[in-house]
Amino acid sequence: MKPFYFLLTVIAFFTCGQNQQENVLIQNPKTFEERLSNAAISIIDKNVVYTPDYVSIKYPNGDVPAKTGVCTDVVIRAYRKLGVDLQKEVHEDMKANFNKYPNLKKWGLKTTDTNIDHRRVPNLEVFFERKGKKLAVTQNPNDYKTGEIVTWMIGGKLPHIGIITNKKSSDGKRPMIVHNVGGGQVLEDCLFSYDIVGHFRYTG
Repeated sequence: MKPFYFLLTVIAFFTCGQNQQENVLIQNPKTFEERLSNAAISIIDKNVVYTPDYVSIKYPNGDVPAKTGVCTDVVIRAYRKLGVDLQKEVHEDMKANFNKYPNLKKWGLKTTDTNIDHRRVPNLEVFFERKGKKLAVTQNPNDYKTGEIVTWMIGGKLPHIGIITNKKSSDGKRPMIVHNVGGGQVLEDCLFSYDIVGHFRYTG
């Protein structure tokens, strides 16, 4: 292939990918939930490496290196685009209500840790229930709305979390999710791929 045509092919590839992402965004979003869906889609990046390591980060507005992260970092990054710092919000509520969170029982921690507390799914579940709204867990895809949060338990032992978007599955029956279960920050038809254990709405 000649260099000129190779260059055109590369440009076309990246432009196509960009257009596909833009096509699933809600134009002129009117609600926080619609903005959160757009924020989640805007951070899609299959090159983010799933990295569950403990990392020391600044506080507030701290983040692990951009090309790394876990499922909770998808949620944290999406909310931060809307001016909501879950690191700060979770820390402040946990500091005032430590016994309501599972840290002592689950991890043996006796105090808060701004590096990791907000990056743990069980803590986010408690926070979203306390500060947002806990919603019904059902097997009806119509019950899961744009901009809501869903949590799963994978294989009975791995907590997982993602953001429900406005984008529908190829058959139009299920909302697609932005999450990271090991393949990067991606948009996937995975609502019922794992056991749903939590369903929340939090508008900051």
